[in-house]
Amino acid sequence: MTTTDIREQLHAQIDNLPADIVEQIADFTLFVMSRRQIAPLYADWRQTEWQTFVLEQFFHDEDDVTYSLADAREIYHP
Repeated sequence: MTTTDIREQLHAQIDNLPADIVEQIADFTLFVMSRRQIAPLYADWRQTEWQTFVLEQFFHDEDDVTYSLADAREIYHP
């Protein structure tokens, strides 16, 4: 199995995991990167980039529930 195959399988598995497990995976990834002194790719994301990322996760295509932007605004209070 090639590295590309492993990455694709891992990505597919992560896409189907609950958010709390994805957060744990992200924390572990940061831990491993820190031990190898690799800077995280999103360390210098601006607030707008984080907001875009969060909205993409909120409106994920495989979600069984339909949300609107108004729903997101109702829940998120900066």
